[in-house]
Amino acid sequence: MIADTAARLRENIQKVIVGKDETIDLALIAMLCEGHLLLEDVPGTGKTTLAKTIAASLGCTFRRVQFTPDLLPSDLTGIYYFNQKGQEFEFRPGPIMSQILLADEINRATPRTQSALLEAMQERQVTVDIFSHKLPRPFLVLATQNPIELEGTFPLPEAQLDRFLLKVGIGYPNEEGENDILLRFERDDPLDMLEQVVQPEEIIEMQDKVREVNVEVSVRRYLVHVCRATRSHEEIALGASPRATMALYRTCQARAAIQGRSFVIPDDVKILAPHVLTHRLIVNPQTRLRGRTAQDVIREVVDTVPVPVETT
Repeated sequence: MIADTAARLRENIQKVIVGKDETIDLALIAMLCEGHLLLEDVPGTGKTTLAKTIAASLGCTFRRVQFTPDLLPSDLTGIYYFNQKGQEFEFRPGPIMSQILLADEINRATPRTQSALLEAMQERQVTVDIFSHKLPRPFLVLATQNPIELEGTFPLPEAQLDRFLLKVGIGYPNEEGENDILLRFERDDPLDMLEQVVQPEEIIEMQDKVREVNVEVSVRRYLVHVCRATRSHEEIALGASPRATMALYRTCQARAAIQGRSFVIPDDVKILAPHVLTHRLIVNPQTRLRGRTAQDVIREVVDTVPVPVETT
């Protein structure tokens, strides 16, 4: 059931997004795990379009917030205001009280505003004054950001990066894909004609079922060894936390489910580790000076940890 629904969603998203099948699957994995997705790339590569296409396909309540340096936390969470007619304070919910929130260019806002998302992303609630408000389910933050080298950006703190289940780069399309984009958008915007293909209730049901995917003991230990290896690697100053281990575990279950499997295989761990772990690590300054990135180190770790083999 999960694989069939994922295929429907993938096909619908592909009506707008060209040549990014892996990125689409990673977005579906984040949705199934009730996690959040961070899309990072230079302007113009389709980050916002992908987020809007996913929202349109899911049929959930959707709000978009353009993050700017003058955006305040209350602009996200909402405020209590005094209703003179009723002579009492009332809560006016902010855009965060939606099922899908597009945080566009999240790293252009100040750290104070960025941190307003922390409680919502982890606890699925927001606190305004002394009152807490539960967020609707499903709840998904799709955040886009430009590379931190670009002017006018504020790097996300480690605590916030850790709340994102996956970090994905869009990348430039190949020549054929870029030509297809021109043809597809030549007369109309296909996003305007995109239809909802899944009900929110279906999403919640899939989120519950994906936890039933089996992870065999040797595969689970392999996953743990990959995460633990980052903590002792000489090029990594801060390794993967237990939350990162749990995130890798859940995403592997979700990837198996959308591929129609009821069990996780080591390849799931290998493919997802760079997307789950890279943004949670801090590499040594010497490593950065040598031009090596956290993604390079993760790939090296995955290649060196022994893979479990089936015994007869």
